[in-house]
Amino acid sequence: MRTLSIALMTMVLLTAGFTAVRGATGAEKMAVSAGMDWLSLMDSGRYAESWRDASVLFRGAVTEEQWRTSLDGVRKPLGKLVRREMAMAQESTALPGAPDGRYVVMTMQSAFEHKQFATETVTFMLDHDGVWRAAGYYIR
Repeated sequence: MRTLSIALMTMVLLTAGFTAVRGATGAEKMAVSAGMDWLSLMDSGRYAESWRDASVLFRGAVTEEQWRTSLDGVRKPLGKLVRREMAMAQESTALPGAPDGRYVVMTMQSAFEHKQFATETVTFMLDHDGVWRAAGYYIR
């Protein structure tokens, strides 16, 4: 579990210089839309589906079983999502621990039934098929 968290966190390490979503580029807007759809899978407990919809990079870093087990331990105890607000998004072509590519790192301020304040960081990448897909997720 700790190895999984470290691997996912490594994929979403951030550098300074986020841009606000209201000034987002077209790529950022497409990634944010895909990110919100992907998060809704997790919100509804469809963890296996969220893994299947993730990027090739993501699926290569964590098995479906590891992903489901991790989310059972991290997300389930939080209860139902109460609200989620996009705080920032940043487009990048290079992230620590990940191959060069097109990425958008998003930060959300979220509230859950059993956790009033949470920060979710989701990294999406433009996958080989030209679709924006999840490359990392971290919640604290």
